[in-house]
Amino acid sequence: MYVNHPLFMDLLKEAEEEYGFDHDGPINIPCHVEEFRHVRGMIDKEAMTSSHSYHHRHDHHHHQFLCFRA
Repeated sequence: MYVNHPLFMDLLKEAEEEYGFDHDGPINIPCHVEEFRHVRGMIDKEAMTSSHSYHHRHDHHHHQFLCFRA
């Protein structure tokens, strides 16, 4: 699930730092759509790889991906 993945949690942390979470409505993530899709693709790729091999389930890949609003 995306919300539990460290990369997505980093995006949420950036959103909290930029906008805070004390408001109604959707969460704004401070990055371009292409950057968000890249992060989502990395998460999907990691999930697909780990589902094919028991070994990968126990490997923790630490990625750092920062999004910035233009």
